[in-house]
Amino acid sequence: MARRHRHMIGYRILLVIAIPTMYYLCISLASLLTNDPETSDNSNRIRLRKLMNIGEAEVNGSDNCTPPSIQEFPSDGFTADERRSGYILVHIILALYLFLLVAIVCDDFFVPSIQRICEKFGMPKDVAGATFMAAATSSPELFINVVGTFITEGDLGIGTIVGSAVFNILAVPACCGLFAREVLDLDWWPITRDSMAYAITVLLLIITLHDGRIEWYEALILVIVYILYIAAMYFNKDISRCMGSMVSKRSQYKNLDDRPLLPKHISDPKITDSCEFDEDESLEIVNMTSWPESKCEKFWWLLTWPINFALLCTIPDSRRKSLKSWYPVTFFMCIMWIATMSYIVAWDITIIGDTFKIPDSVMGLTFLAAGMSVPEAVSSVIVTNQGHGTMGISNSIGSNVFDVLLCLGLPWFIKAAFYPKIPGTSYVQINSEGLVYSSVSLFSTLIILYLAFCLNKFRLDRKVGLTCIVTYGLFLILASLTELNVFFPVNRSTCVH
Repeated sequence: MARRHRHMIGYRILLVIAIPTMYYLCISLASLLTNDPETSDNSNRIRLRKLMNIGEAEVNGSDNCTPPSIQEFPSDGFTADERRSGYILVHIILALYLFLLVAIVCDDFFVPSIQRICEKFGMPKDVAGATFMAAATSSPELFINVVGTFITEGDLGIGTIVGSAVFNILAVPACCGLFAREVLDLDWWPITRDSMAYAITVLLLIITLHDGRIEWYEALILVIVYILYIAAMYFNKDISRCMGSMVSKRSQYKNLDDRPLLPKHISDPKITDSCEFDEDESLEIVNMTSWPESKCEKFWWLLTWPINFALLCTIPDSRRKSLKSWYPVTFFMCIMWIATMSYIVAWDITIIGDTFKIPDSVMGLTFLAAGMSVPEAVSSVIVTNQGHGTMGISNSIGSNVFDVLLCLGLPWFIKAAFYPKIPGTSYVQINSEGLVYSSVSLFSTLIILYLAFCLNKFRLDRKVGLTCIVTYGLFLILASLTELNVFFPVNRSTCVH
């Protein structure tokens, strides 16, 4: 457990260095493409005419701007000049630490409590994986979208989920392929099955976002499709047998997998076929008093001690035999922790974006998406190195179904139907048109990943890893340039504050 958490913080530090570097390269390229004053002036006039039609008509052009999301949050005590002079590092370090905290809450407390619930009610593993387990591991994305939908009323939530989806589709397989100890043969059916489900999900998202607004019935359709998706899981084994009989002549793909479609968290070395919780098996209960021996372990112990102490005082550890029956309290307290931390993370990321003049959509697509998705990447790498390549890859694909259909659909439906921004209406407005193009790119990235596996005869190796990491880098560049209005106007400028 400790080693995996060390890997998480290492990956986050790498991403926090790499993503801003890529972003500033995009800024430089944007300045080169728009350095002609006449072209820039024409572009601004076009942007003004086009964006004046977004949402409700404004009286004059000076009001045609997007209110800054930072105004919806409390002040951090620093002025903008102070943050630009170096104090923004406080927020960057805080964001990293909060990412680590959320990962520990999910991995060490929330998921075990969900496993207790599954065991208590004897739930089928497919249904448990698609509902409770997916909710547990995707809860940060869900609460981030709740904050983005109800508080900031901006694009932070959808940008995070779209960015997380691309991260899961490309960055996770890239890490699995690049860090795999050997070439792994993958089962074709689980990957094909989850790819088809995700393709349908992305098409629904594209249709929903095409006009820049989400009507209440469109959001409701997303939720209903997710419910139908869960119902279809009961027939998963029958579908597997049917597909197996159709391709029985293809001996290289004869092993079929009937695991859950959506379990994102895999930490137990033993992959079981039931939703049972093994008593303290391979379990590392946090020791708050013993001093580690190695320097790395001492650093990690000191780094995580405040987190572990706070969680120990507020959340019953249902992994312990003496606290096994406390799982409902653990479940509730984890939700409270994740919801609170998601709000603080959204506030922190919004301040970072406002300081560097980065749109909410870009922050969601890059920084926030990577930070929230790194735990899944680490888990998939661990499982892949244990020889379960299909499990690691297919989970990263299937988990996105929950993110898109429920993490987006449910908050959108509640907001549009009961708490619309403009009284008398029943829709949620999307500020950035670029997210529509980013959603279309989700479909493209899925096709690239599946073709990479097909052309490589469903084998996971460094070739697939390199293909995915290069594609992910191109996506970040193109998506960032699009959100920065380089190719065409998609974002209104942020109002001066």
